[in-house]
Amino acid sequence: MFKHILLGTDGSAASEHAASLAVDLARSHGAKLTALYVVDPYPYLGVGETNPMGFQAYMAAAQQHAAEAHAKVAQLCRQADPPVALEVRLVEDVTAMRGIVDMAQEEKADLVVVGSHGRTGISRLMLGSVAAQVVAHSPVPVLVVR
Repeated sequence: MFKHILLGTDGSAASEHAASLAVDLARSHGAKLTALYVVDPYPYLGVGETNPMGFQAYMAAAQQHAAEAHAKVAQLCRQADPPVALEVRLVEDVTAMRGIVDMAQEEKADLVVVGSHGRTGISRLMLGSVAAQVVAHSPVPVLVVR
């Protein structure tokens, strides 16, 4: 049924759980899996010119975190029987929701898998929910894993 699954990953426990399920789905459907890590725009809030050292440190940390998140997914794909074909992608300077939705369209994915921290009430209202935003804007079905 599924030929291409897009996994939004951020390296959190919630996204690791989603990755496990996405790998199982890809294995059982013989689907390709793309693991996407989105780097949010640099959170510079000051007035005047940005500090290039701060931006470089931010990007270096984000790229390292992405590599670690992708490595976890790659290990799950190698351990699957049969192994799952994986492509890793990194998108910079967009919100997580926009990066995931745009990549789903660009890659012609037929399913998006994202993890959810399961926040409710005030914490969800204050922090927002990437998963809920993806569900609201995605052109393809979204599986939210808690």
